[in-house]
Amino acid sequence: MPTTNTTTNRNFEFFWNRYLEILVQRGVKEAARRWYVRRAEEFIRAAGGKKLQEHSVAEVNRYLEEQGRKDGILDWQFLQVVDATQILLQTAKADCLSGVDWEYWRNAAQALGVNHPTIAREGGILPSAWPVGRAPLFETVRERHGAVLDRLVVAIRQRNYSIRTEQAYFGWACRFLQTIGDRDAAEAEPRELATFLEDLAVRGKVAASTQHQALNALVFFYGKVLGRAPGELGGFVRAKRPQRMPVVLSRAEIGRLLAQLRETGGFLHHLMVSLLYGTGMRLMECVRLRVQDVDFDLGQIMIRGGKGQKDRVVPLPESLRQPLTLHLEGVQRLHREDLARGMGEVVLPDALAGKYPQAGREWGWQFVFPSGRLAVDPRSGETRRHHIHENGLQKSIKKATHSAGITKRVNCHALRHSFATHVLESGYDIRTVQELLGHSDVSTTMIYTHVLNRGGRGVISPLDGLL
Repeated sequence: MPTTNTTTNRNFEFFWNRYLEILVQRGVKEAARRWYVRRAEEFIRAAGGKKLQEHSVAEVNRYLEEQGRKDGILDWQFLQVVDATQILLQTAKADCLSGVDWEYWRNAAQALGVNHPTIAREGGILPSAWPVGRAPLFETVRERHGAVLDRLVVAIRQRNYSIRTEQAYFGWACRFLQTIGDRDAAEAEPRELATFLEDLAVRGKVAASTQHQALNALVFFYGKVLGRAPGELGGFVRAKRPQRMPVVLSRAEIGRLLAQLRETGGFLHHLMVSLLYGTGMRLMECVRLRVQDVDFDLGQIMIRGGKGQKDRVVPLPESLRQPLTLHLEGVQRLHREDLARGMGEVVLPDALAGKYPQAGREWGWQFVFPSGRLAVDPRSGETRRHHIHENGLQKSIKKATHSAGITKRVNCHALRHSFATHVLESGYDIRTVQELLGHSDVSTTMIYTHVLNRGGRGVISPLDGLL
């Protein structure tokens, strides 16, 4: 009969062999496997002798939260901690394995970059600060036209345009300046602009929206930077703009999507998708939502700084009151813990950080959907808890769509389309829907009136009369 120690050693060896097998199955490279083992051993040591099968979901979440607070932990290191812990509990067949929202923790590893819309504006108007990722691409153009391009960046930031608009306008200006060589930008003739735009459609075969964006960028460049109108461009060839209908889910498909998210996407993503559909918010409006913008007494949510820097009010769905309240209670506990550790500050919009230095630590300014870990702000260098990265929610919706058997091309914006369509179906007028969506022109909202013409403009097919 084997001794107890011998049996224990065999079980120990079998366990770690099984752990390594799962690493191989998951495609973990050989050089990284020893680090996964170390991460797993760190979890075991932190448990203080407690059996893996006895761990609760709350204990696992608390451990990952503590790991995310470590100073200097990089994105890939935190992701490795999450994966190593999950595989460890999978090897042990722990009951808590299915209760932990692993996708949430993996997405927490993805910190906001310097060019993320939430981060990019904090630096203010800096003439020398070019859009991230653009300088190497247009280095030759900068040598020739650096001064005028600096003025372009300043003009854009003075008008508080989004970072993505800044990157787009900057890119189109550089592309056009490449075509005129060493000449001064003000010397370009209107026909040269027209030829550039026409070439995009004819040789570049770009979409109509891309050509239109280039036109807007160059008109802005000449009007606001060079101080003169670009002149009459003439009848250059325009890319054909297709008239496409928005992707809209039926109420039954929305129900199936939400049910699938409840099973596989976790509580957080289910709540966020419910908000997107229930309010008509855009994706970035949802992830950047602040606690003070949710008004339970009035039953509404204030959307701050939406597209075009416009604020608007949307309804707070009654069915989300309780889950949102429970979620915010957890967020507040997390915020208190951060404050106790000397952290708890979030990035503030515009120049509010200079005006109200302590506001970033106040509860009302915290994000409704915070990241699972602290991260270094790429602009200021401060360690903060940002909101979750939007990519995680997008991936979760794509996965749930496939699992729910929905063949439509569903993304976050399709939920906004569905909201508008279903509100119109319920009998609300087009002006109400326009205000809820934040459209400047009612003609933009009119696209959703296709629901009033269901079945092909209400025409009954002649085939149905034969059956």
